[in-house]
Amino acid sequence: MRSLAEGLPPEVASRVNPQWRANERAYWTVRDSLLAEHGGRWVAFADGAVIAFGASPVEVFEAGQSSGRHPFIIRVGAEGEPCPMRRASFSYDAAYPGEPLPLLTAEFRITRGAPGVALDRVIPDTGADASAMPWADCQALGLDPSSGVPGRIGGVGGSSTSTLAFLTWVWLDGRECSCRLQADFTGRERILGRDVLNQLEVLFRGPAGLVVVNP
Repeated sequence: MRSLAEGLPPEVASRVNPQWRANERAYWTVRDSLLAEHGGRWVAFADGAVIAFGASPVEVFEAGQSSGRHPFIIRVGAEGEPCPMRRASFSYDAAYPGEPLPLLTAEFRITRGAPGVALDRVIPDTGADASAMPWADCQALGLDPSSGVPGRIGGVGGSSTSTLAFLTWVWLDGRECSCRLQADFTGRERILGRDVLNQLEVLFRGPAGLVVVNP
């Protein structure tokens, strides 16, 4: 099986933690034996064993990354499926006023409970399984490739691309939410996905042009 680290920019791939690579290889040696008990589940696999599992990828991701063991995190039996981001790009019609785009400002943190960086023009996207931001933003946050988890993200057209996922936290409206942040090496949008949005109540007031968090 092709490593998930392949396809990343070479300078990033070279910094993927070797412990994660060892856990990825070890997972594939026992993968078939995991299907009966964990088929369809998200698992975090490290040091030859499943150390966390569940239906929620962000919960498994947080538990696995918090272990400090650089686990291989995957949905058993669906290893080839990319994380859906459900984004599409369209050329603007200069003669058409277009539809307003909901945006918000959120503080992204790389350490729980510690101040982070407030980023504006973040798109709350209920069609995205996980949050994402351009690699330049990830670097500005101080995210280290050696702590990232290689994976794939895909859009509505069926295409997919390599990513690094990071355990981060988002501070929004006085609440800190865990976040499965995907590094986007090709896009330019900041996306707040359902990994965070499902932990909040969000009201889209289209006629007023407002996004209200925890109304």
